[in-house]
Amino acid sequence: MRDASRNAPEPRTVLGGKVRGGPPVVTFTIIGLCVVSWILQLVTGGEWTRMLAFAPVVGEQDPYRFLTAAFLHSTSPVHILFNMYALWITGPFLEQMLGRWRFTALYLLSALGGSVGYLVLAGGPAEQAWYTAVVGASGAVFGLFGAILLVLRRTGRNAMQIVVLIGINFAIGLFFPGIAWQAHLGGLVVGVLLGLAYAYAPKAQRTLVSVGATAFVTLALILTAWLTYRSVALPAGLVG
Repeated sequence: MRDASRNAPEPRTVLGGKVRGGPPVVTFTIIGLCVVSWILQLVTGGEWTRMLAFAPVVGEQDPYRFLTAAFLHSTSPVHILFNMYALWITGPFLEQMLGRWRFTALYLLSALGGSVGYLVLAGGPAEQAWYTAVVGASGAVFGLFGAILLVLRRTGRNAMQIVVLIGINFAIGLFFPGIAWQAHLGGLVVGVLLGLAYAYAPKAQRTLVSVGATAFVTLALILTAWLTYRSVALPAGLVG
């Protein structure tokens, strides 16, 4: 019986994720990091935010900010509560269906896509957005929205609620000031691209397609950011 148990194939979801018992470890870890980071933002008097927030003017010099900004939030608890709730209602399902490594890649690359989207649409050094810092996990959350839409459709589930949720939240970013809709769009585009690859890859080539798509999106984001910085001429003394 022990030999049979060891040799039995591991149970997998329809999209290839390993079926695991217990809590969604990756989702809980991301939520924990965001909460700890938010507390540090408060107790350091904003210094933690200044160190890690993203703005196009400092992104080339400090490229880590493209990602770290997704683990920061405004000091209002509403911001972090909304994003963590959105992560909680989408994360466990996607983590189970896709497996841990693809879910982690989806989240991090969607977060990166949010910053790149903001950079591309900031308008260059002549615009105020170039010098305005942005924080929040919204880009990553919109990436999860885009991916879960495709996963639901691929598995025959009703995706209309997600479509409505995406529309409402994107509209809020367009019509209310202080919300970086550019980051929402960037994260959504990345989530849709990876969702297509992860959900619709043929079973026999699933690993190859998933790894290839992840690498392609990563390189595309890096190249897009590099080309954007190359296309603008920063006035002397403004970087730093």
